[in-house]
Amino acid sequence: MAEKKHIAFALLKILQEETDEDHIMPVNELMDKLNHALDLDIERRTLYSNIDVLRQAGYEISDYKENRKGYYLITRQFEKGEVLLLCNAIHASHFINQKQSNDLIQKLLSSLSAGQQKEFKDSVYMPNDQKTDNSSLFLNIEVISEAIQNNKKISFTYLHYDKNKKLIPKREEPYIVEPRYIVYNDARPYMISTNPKYTDFAHYRIDKMLDIKILDQPIRFLSKTRETEAYQYARNKLFMFTGEMISVTFRCKERIMDPLVDIFGPSLKVTPAEEGYFIARVRTTENGALFLAQQFLDAIELIEPEDLKDELEKRMLAILKR
Repeated sequence: MAEKKHIAFALLKILQEETDEDHIMPVNELMDKLNHALDLDIERRTLYSNIDVLRQAGYEISDYKENRKGYYLITRQFEKGEVLLLCNAIHASHFINQKQSNDLIQKLLSSLSAGQQKEFKDSVYMPNDQKTDNSSLFLNIEVISEAIQNNKKISFTYLHYDKNKKLIPKREEPYIVEPRYIVYNDARPYMISTNPKYTDFAHYRIDKMLDIKILDQPIRFLSKTRETEAYQYARNKLFMFTGEMISVTFRCKERIMDPLVDIFGPSLKVTPAEEGYFIARVRTTENGALFLAQQFLDAIELIEPEDLKDELEKRMLAILKR
């Protein structure tokens, strides 16, 4: 038999799991469930006093005076729409493996009532067969974050897919870098890093890193100027291609404004052109610019730099030849 001091906790659990605006619980049913859960025989005034305790603690609870039916929990840690949005984002994320996705989604759903959870489970979602097999993502993020906080270098094995679609080490010796930031770009999680051997930043897919170890080696101080450069690097590395950053000008049809803003953000530099067109100026890598031009081939024209135009023409001719 539970003690009476546990009543408020048990009451909150019932309200969280079994009530919402579409599933209002009459007072008699609420008392029966509470008595069964605690093996007690409480009176109505005890129920009412514990509801007042929860209200004083900040929980918003609707009662018979308001809805003419009974009790339900109005406010939750997450709103229903927030939970469903997060669940869908997790389901759609290729870099989170299936088991971890299911576990995360279940944790989020547990903040909703049983009726609201059923709405999610009864919905139809296409299977995501692009989920990774690598289960070390969350551990990787924890270790990288710890290394960044403690200003330590890390070593790790970097993976890539072989011809059989198996993740294998890209090279035998481990990579050793100075971790700087964790970013989300191109629908993937990346680590931005530096290396004393090179002047530029580098990036690595966190979901393709394995056996990350924090080394007892301090990383170099990063000046405010370099921090700004790191931000620009992560922001302008279109599709996260490697290479030197260059300024590129495109003439674009207005119909691709939405996808370009999705890629570069609302700060994309554009100027009006003739009817139905605009000029876009971006900073990215050569391969990133060429990839973008090929993605929107019928709606984009690469204007500058001239040598990049020539390279695009060579690629197009080679494609036509093949």
